[in-house]
Amino acid sequence: MVTLQHQRHRIGDAEYLVGLAGSGPPLLMLHGFPQTHHCWRRVAPSLEAGHTLVLPDLRGYGGSVAPPGGPRGEGYSKREMAAELVELMAALGHRRFAVVGHDRGARVGYRMALDRPQAVERLAVLNVIPTCEQFDRMSRPSLGYWPWYLLAQPSPFPERLIGGDREQVLRFVFDSWTAEGWSIGEDAFARYLVALDPDTIAAMCADYRASFWIDRRHDQDDRRAGRRIACPLLVVTGADESQLADAGHVWREWAKDVQAVTVPGGHFVPEEAPEELAAALRGFLD
Repeated sequence: MVTLQHQRHRIGDAEYLVGLAGSGPPLLMLHGFPQTHHCWRRVAPSLEAGHTLVLPDLRGYGGSVAPPGGPRGEGYSKREMAAELVELMAALGHRRFAVVGHDRGARVGYRMALDRPQAVERLAVLNVIPTCEQFDRMSRPSLGYWPWYLLAQPSPFPERLIGGDREQVLRFVFDSWTAEGWSIGEDAFARYLVALDPDTIAAMCADYRASFWIDRRHDQDDRRAGRRIACPLLVVTGADESQLADAGHVWREWAKDVQAVTVPGGHFVPEEAPEELAAALRGFLD
């Protein structure tokens, strides 16, 4: 287990909680929904010897505090979140760095690579395809797509639904998105449940609203213009995440230099396959 040094940094109207560890070239690690930077606890030990690890909670998630988003998720577009994190890294003395992102964090990471290519040296995305591509394929029936449309509904409807039984919602997410027979573990679950307070729930909903109203339009603009990710890209998917079996192929339309690997488990790769993920990241980053 890595011992993190925690700091708080004010960036614009947000106050970020950031965990720091290790030494060497900087590596920004971004978690996803519905987690916090705690998700990296079993991956970070394999990386800290060769990298300065920067593990923030995303805007409004966990210990990071930010105002609620606008009616369409304004303030939580991945472009805005990426810009804030570039500023955060600069405040820590890092102008150019590698990025690893899972789920929502991966969406921030690839937007950062598209918008701020001078800042991102290498990028690894875990269990995602670009947001506009995700919406394109959601015409196919799948019960797993529910957060994309439920959380994007106007406030306060989804916030009140989730807040009505936070524990049940959290258990449902972990139980339905992980490989059969795998469990998140009670200690980690308890941490994520404590972090799922009304302010965090509001941020999560704003995050998904922004994807529906704003992020996919940004992606569509880039796709039409032929903009591509310039830095090397590693695409990691869980073997049980069958809807993303073609993720490597999809990303080759978006980036010039793509490697794709599959690791055991389902959606929560940092939790389900930390050793395999760490090995893939070491090979890519080094």
